[in-house]
Amino acid sequence: GRPANRQTVYGHILIAVDGSDEASRAARHGLALAELFDATVDVLSVVERRALRLARDADETDRLRERGDAALTTAAAATADRGQSVERVRCEGRPATEIAAAASDRDADLVVVGRRGATGVGDRLLGRVTEGLLGRSPVPVLVVPDAVGAPAYDQVLLPTDGSTRAEAATPHAAAIADRADGAVHVLNVVDLQAAGGLFSAGGLDQAFVERLEREGRAAVEHTTAGVHEAAPDLPVEEQVVRTESFTGVAAGLRDYVTDEGIDLVAMGSHGRSNLTRTVLGSVASATLRTVDVPVLVVGREL
Repeated sequence: GRPANRQTVYGHILIAVDGSDEASRAARHGLALAELFDATVDVLSVVERRALRLARDADETDRLRERGDAALTTAAAATADRGQSVERVRCEGRPATEIAAAASDRDADLVVVGRRGATGVGDRLLGRVTEGLLGRSPVPVLVVPDAVGAPAYDQVLLPTDGSTRAEAATPHAAAIADRADGAVHVLNVVDLQAAGGLFSAGGLDQAFVERLEREGRAAVEHTTAGVHEAAPDLPVEEQVVRTESFTGVAAGLRDYVTDEGIDLVAMGSHGRSNLTRTVLGSVASATLRTVDVPVLVVGREL
């Protein structure tokens, strides 16, 4: 394989588990990524303090704590035949707050969590804990959906809008694809709805759309240069696509993920439109609810 990129390395990965199926799938992906980077792993279970307060007696309290311990045991057992170093950690409190604090206290380079799938009415849920963590985590967060297949990181999608916030994910995408001997796909999605209406309905001038696509190509070329700076020999696919969907850029990303067999999306938590540190950017939030592959969310200050 190619020489591994050393600029962004996950030496220590924190995996949050709660005994659910989606957390178990997330753990498998986190462990596979740890193997790729030869990283040490902490598996963390948070017993909700609110649940402890509602416990009727000591037996119920003990059962809540035992459930947390069981989740840790299950996750750690998955590493038995990998020879990976795993430490189990159980704490009590508000899960999103405790996970973020543990990432900081334990010098983690990456946090891995699961994402709930579709509800009965077809809406995507991120889950209260995942959404809260994305606003608090001091390090990148890998969100693994419940519909995901076996861990693979060969084809990494790196969306860009040309902003420095979007490009925070560039070295991460390069590092993962390089370790996996894969490729990075750098993509700009031209959102015709946001730009003023459907071109096909006469809402946008052809010259205006072409200008948006030129700007998209410039953003892609700039991001590709950043990928090559991090991993000079890494293959890069460059694309600019249009979307007329009312769900915007995320719809374009979803279609590309499906059509190109993407294994993982690496993206900044905020694009041009959102300057608030504690609120997840609209494109990242929509993408997390839309795609069925893991999404690595990198905050702009990281």
